[in-house]
Amino acid sequence: MATTRNAHAGWIGDLPTGKGQVTLDSSGLGTYDITWKARADVAEGKTSPEELIAAAHASCFAMAFSNALSEEGHAADYVNTSAAVTFQPGEGITGSHLTLAAKIPGLSQDEFARIADGAKAGCPVSAALTGVAITLDATLDA
Repeated sequence: MATTRNAHAGWIGDLPTGKGQVTLDSSGLGTYDITWKARADVAEGKTSPEELIAAAHASCFAMAFSNALSEEGHAADYVNTSAAVTFQPGEGITGSHLTLAAKIPGLSQDEFARIADGAKAGCPVSAALTGVAITLDATLDA
């Protein structure tokens, strides 16, 4: 069954000096301030589309990786993921860099790398980001 998640944003003013808010409607988890400065320079307590995309990519990748592990009969002691989405003013989003650290008893380094690469390619957010470079650093902890 397909699901749809919703958010909305409002903006006041021009791009460089204006400000806005984005609200996570489906979850009701909150409303967050957005500014151009938070997007192109320093966050200063505000968020940006790229930070929201990074959150989506990190969580999607964690789910895809954990699912792939379980499909192959492995269970992780832990899986930690992060995503760093790069925005270049005038150019746009140029990439997403995933980082994975996991402890998985009985899993070889080769199996780990194969499953991580598959999760990177198979994650639906990765598919949505096909127009940008997606890289991965994966560490199998002992």
